[in-house]
Amino acid sequence: MNVRIEKVQSAETILLPRSSSVLVPGATIWRKCDAGRVAVLNDAAEYFGVLREALLLAERQVFIIGWDIHSETPLVGPSGVADDGLPDTLGPFLKALVEQKDNLDINILVWDFAALYARERERHSARKLASPTNRVHICLDSSLPLGSAQHQKFVVIDNSLAFVGGLDLTIRRWDTSEHALHHSFRKDPAGVAYPPFHDVQCMVDGAAARALGELAIRRWNAAGCGTMPIAIYHAERWPDSVASQAENIPLGIARTELGTRFGPPVHEVERLFYASIATAKKLIYIENQFTSSAEIAEALARRMREVPELRVLIVTPKRHASWLESRTMQSGRGDFVGPFHRAEVASRIRMLYPLTRDGDDAVPVMVHSKLMTIDDEFLRIGSSNINNRSMGADTECDLCFEATDDGHRRFIRNVRHRLLAHHCGLSESAIAANEECLLEFLDAHVASRAEKVLLPVDLEDARFGPFTEILQPIADPKEPLDLQRAADRTWTARTMAVVLGIIASLVLLTLAWRYSFLSSYTDVGYVAGLIGKYAQSRLGPPAAVLAFLVGGLVIFPVVVLIAATAAALGPVKGFVAAAVGVLSSATLLFFIGRVLGQERLQSMLGRRALRVQERIIGKGVLAIAMIRMVPVAPFSVVNVLAGASRLRLTDFLIGTAFGMAPGIIAMAALGAQIADFARHASWWGALQLGLIIAIWLPLCLAAQFVVTWFAGRRR
Repeated sequence: MNVRIEKVQSAETILLPRSSSVLVPGATIWRKCDAGRVAVLNDAAEYFGVLREALLLAERQVFIIGWDIHSETPLVGPSGVADDGLPDTLGPFLKALVEQKDNLDINILVWDFAALYARERERHSARKLASPTNRVHICLDSSLPLGSAQHQKFVVIDNSLAFVGGLDLTIRRWDTSEHALHHSFRKDPAGVAYPPFHDVQCMVDGAAARALGELAIRRWNAAGCGTMPIAIYHAERWPDSVASQAENIPLGIARTELGTRFGPPVHEVERLFYASIATAKKLIYIENQFTSSAEIAEALARRMREVPELRVLIVTPKRHASWLESRTMQSGRGDFVGPFHRAEVASRIRMLYPLTRDGDDAVPVMVHSKLMTIDDEFLRIGSSNINNRSMGADTECDLCFEATDDGHRRFIRNVRHRLLAHHCGLSESAIAANEECLLEFLDAHVASRAEKVLLPVDLEDARFGPFTEILQPIADPKEPLDLQRAADRTWTARTMAVVLGIIASLVLLTLAWRYSFLSSYTDVGYVAGLIGKYAQSRLGPPAAVLAFLVGGLVIFPVVVLIAATAAALGPVKGFVAAAVGVLSSATLLFFIGRVLGQERLQSMLGRRALRVQERIIGKGVLAIAMIRMVPVAPFSVVNVLAGASRLRLTDFLIGTAFGMAPGIIAMAALGAQIADFARHASWWGALQLGLIIAIWLPLCLAAQFVVTWFAGRRR
């Protein structure tokens, strides 16, 4: 058959040579070989226990490649404790292991993570994992461009046994397949409990393990960790406690790699998605943490249109925990379902999350796995999510199995049945008996109020507003952001000097009005006297407005100007002059900010900035009004920054008017008292000032209600 692959990066279509396999080295995979034996390990408790047993058999060389690692990871099986005499936790276990085995070297490569993840990572993990014998080698991969991550997750033991999947050797992963609502061992090192957690890891030996050993060396070298020879040591390392689930099944290794001095970028993960989806006939089963790739969704919907019998079942988390993930990946899956509705195949797809119950209590299971089966012909397990960054911005590694006989098909089918059975608390035979009407069967199972069910994901929960449009291309890019190169192009030395000069000037002026000799000129009484010279003439209000314009340029405190204007001109004239002065000064500084910054911001954000502008109407009003009511930055600084954004002038002025109105009204009503208190502090003056605050607060609340209503009307 011809396999058609669409390459997103350049929109070109690749037609592979006629073949009966989607595993094509150099196109959809890196290497093809037979796996001697295969076992799929369900959840971290099973994986950690089996990995511990395999590590105890290691003699020469271990590679641990991951996204994260933690020295206090509980490397134990479902019992929660080890019975081999070595420490339970990962760091002490590895140290004890190399002390026992004189010829064993353990090499650990993990991402040198971004500061964004600092709170979630172990501090000084390299030091805590290092051994006194210097045979536990830690390398932090900092070779990738800013915004990209080392995301492959595999372990190779003596070049004879390998584990590949979605699990890192880190905390908050350990859980049994029961996913009990509460489990005494499901706590992090601080003693904080975490919710049920599901993931999958695959174990292989033979030629597949040897190929993964070579890949580990490649990653080690590419990360700049030094040269490392492969310890050729083909030996029996398969743990006795694990039964082989398949043998001699064709296996492919698919990668996403970034272009380096060692070679060009690799997009095998993405190409394999398209090639395998194009072969589906009956059922695609997916477990994945993130579903935000619109291109993969389009490929699925297109195949469903071509094959009316095809159904798709996706198991994914109910929601994502972190603020960034919820506003990018979770929001992205809201758009992921669009192609299915446009193709009119939405009735044949389900996006579900696992829920576990105990009486009246219930909690969603966190789905972290990255697995796909296509009919009984194809199985994929690895590190790649169905999001944009897994296709080109991060390093990834997936194992892909292709059935060539009934035994292989039975293996793939059993993996799917086992996973669905454990999500639903049913037997594998019950799933098998209802597979022809699987979607309807799962729908009916929800109504049974069983302890374990798969519930529909609420996609409305994924809508987070226009700010997401800015975050998504940064958090979920299709290719490396290369922020350093963009910064080098955008922020030249001359530009940086100008920007830093402006910022320094603004800061110095703000400090000068408060702490230098200039502070004597910010006295309300003094300013009121200057404006009051013109109070009885027609020049009074224009003079006050001019004071606001000049004051804005030199970052003079706007509150002082409002109070002084009210004191000098009286409540009515003072209110009008202060309101006009505030809006005039704000407009002038807004346009200064626009000239300084809009073009640069537009060049950085491109078309997405225009989409944000279209959707920000109303929210911009509300944001500006809130800042004005509770000022968190100098009036002039806010005006300049607003101008440098894509905020519309009308929204800016409306927000400014509503936000400043309560203060202007309060000060206009009692401006004379404010000036008198500034000149002659007294208990009576303090009482009047308290009255001003009492008036100002309800006015703020009323303005906030009006602004919120107005913003809602404009959506």
